Amino acid sequence: MPERLSRAVERLNAAPALLLTLTALFWAGNAIAGQLAVGEIGPFTLTFLRWILVSVVLWILYGGEVVAAWPQVRPRMPRIVVMASLGFTIFNALFYVASHRTTAVNIGILQGSIPVFVLIGAFVFHGTRVGALQGVGVLATIAGVVLVATRGAPGDLLALGVNPGDALMLLACALYSGYTVMLRSRPAIPGRAFFTLMTPIAAATALPLAAVEALSAGFELPTLQGWLVTLYVAVFPSCLSQLFFMRGVDLIGPGRAGVFVNLVPVFAALLAVALLGQEFAWFHGLALVLVIGGIWLAQRGADPSAMPAVRRSS
Repeated sequence: MPERLSRAVERLNAAPALLLTLTALFWAGNAIAGQLAVGEIGPFTLTFLRWILVSVVLWILYGGEVVAAWPQVRPRMPRIVVMASLGFTIFNALFYVASHRTTAVNIGILQGSIPVFVLIGAFVFHGTRVGALQGVGVLATIAGVVLVATRGAPGDLLALGVNPGDALMLLACALYSGYTVMLRSRPAIPGRAFFTLMTPIAAATALPLAAVEALSAGFELPTLQGWLVTLYVAVFPSCLSQLFFMRGVDLIGPGRAGVFVNLVPVFAALLAVALLGQEFAWFHGLALVLVIGGIWLAQRGADPSAMPAVRRSS
């Protein structure tokens, strides 16, 4: 590695704010990638190819660590398969299907509901106490999500007028929170080894979905744009974001690192407007305030040192 590049990498590895901001930016870019994939590559094919590429790269880099940790991992493989299926396969498959039916602005803002779903899941499955501020934060975030899902007209809920794409995205967020809650009891092995272990599982569980998609819609190779989208989501939201996030957690702890996840809906909305020309309506702005403010309140109401960071695969 050239000396100048080596120094740049060292500076980046010592800059948690930059690492975590780039992480949020790359995750937000996945919402744009999902829109650019429409008509260029099938959502299930994209999910399968993404995890195949990520798996190959990570196993070359960290496969030895997985093999060394196998005695700790083997007894928990059924649980790990469920985690990889929920957090990597089903979440991303629904994410890309939703991209066919709603905007990147909506997808980005709705992703902001994940930390609140995690909070609710931790309460339901682990009895984690929810304080008054956290409760207010949950309600504020839910209000923001409803505002987006109903296009600024909450009365549409009564008329069953919610956009199907928004509903799919919310379901994806809820399922992803299940994966995040399960991380609490993952094997005590390095994070990068655990992530590497789950990527081939994600690819394997995505294969049947890709096969059904090919049989039902007729098999077509991705276009050039479809391959470029696949390459982006494999390199940036998957590999680099995960490595940057883990390094950020190492430097400043999970509670403080988790705060940067709040930037994802902001970046997604900005990128959708700037790159795709999508509309940013008044209710999007209000929803952003409610979602981010709600997450902030929920975090203020908890012990930051004890809060789990939301590890994303988007």
